[in-house]
Amino acid sequence: MAIANSLAAHLGVPIDLKPYDNPARYNESLATDDWDIGLAARDPARADHLVFSATFMEVDNGYVARPGAAPTNAEEVDQPGVKIAVAEGSAPHTVLRRLIKNAEIIPVPGGFEPAREALATAKAGVYGENLHLAHRIADALSGAHVLPGRFNVVQMAVGVRKRAASTLPTVDEFVNQMRSDGRVQKAITEAGLRGVRVP
Repeated sequence: MAIANSLAAHLGVPIDLKPYDNPARYNESLATDDWDIGLAARDPARADHLVFSATFMEVDNGYVARPGAAPTNAEEVDQPGVKIAVAEGSAPHTVLRRLIKNAEIIPVPGGFEPAREALATAKAGVYGENLHLAHRIADALSGAHVLPGRFNVVQMAVGVRKRAASTLPTVDEFVNQMRSDGRVQKAITEAGLRGVRVP
């Protein structure tokens, strides 16, 4: 929110926030004209619609495990018999489909509650997600824990509609300024984000 507000002020335009409750709905919105600029993972699958700014934030992706799950770290997850829940259509889903060779991937709706439920009901043994949400799930589910390690680092950027690609140099200038003057780090700290850093 802080970064979106700062960007709108930098561009001298009013802001109209359009949050999406899961990655699949965000991806569906790419084919619409509902918005002009988005803050999201730099994802090659979105390149038909967007051009991306410089990275403003890096987010570690890892796993939260239900009580009694076999893997003890991220490197042990890709084993036969392990079920990995992940938000359908999310950046972690895209990465895990490429990386996982032996475990089973279980797509679920995105968001905190479906993630918690997938572990609480033993639909899956682990949930793959950004580490901030993984810690929130572990905090809310007795006995759950975040596994050491990670399976990916997501680069967060400003996605600009291709029709407005000419604005990208201005957006890049803004991103680089916010990184260097400490505003991104301040936003991370104030939001209490875990597993997140300024590149």
